[in-house]
Amino acid sequence: MTAAAHEQLRVDIEALEGEGRREIAGRIGIAREWGDLKENAEYHAAKEEAAMLEAKIARMRDQLRSAEIVEAAAGEQPAGMGSTVTYRDEKSGKEMRFKLVSATEATPSGGSLSIDSPVGRGLAGARPGETRSIETPSGTRTVRVTAIEHS
Repeated sequence: MTAAAHEQLRVDIEALEGEGRREIAGRIGIAREWGDLKENAEYHAAKEEAAMLEAKIARMRDQLRSAEIVEAAAGEQPAGMGSTVTYRDEKSGKEMRFKLVSATEATPSGGSLSIDSPVGRGLAGARPGETRSIETPSGTRTVRVTAIEHS
């Protein structure tokens, strides 16, 4: 992942460990005051939320620990992490534009695509003017890279 994504993940973990834990602890405390814990659905739901939060924090911490920081591509380099690639689907003629990012940063509807996705892997290493065949779950697509921007 990029250094920026690594830092954002660290900030997200801190927020969950602080504010997230406090919020759930507050709900558990309120539910506890409502009486018999054996039949207190709110208490059990809050405890389950607490367990899910801890599992999420553990997953994110593992991601942070195992993350490999990569520099965004620059200059005349081919498409890579951090590059914005514009390409045209040869069959439909539709033009698409995505920034190649790590899986944790990817939001296809927001214009960022995981470099580990089928399309991301197919575009990685491409140069403007190249045609690439990309294997996707819905079949092989042929695309022509029209532009690459490095940020």
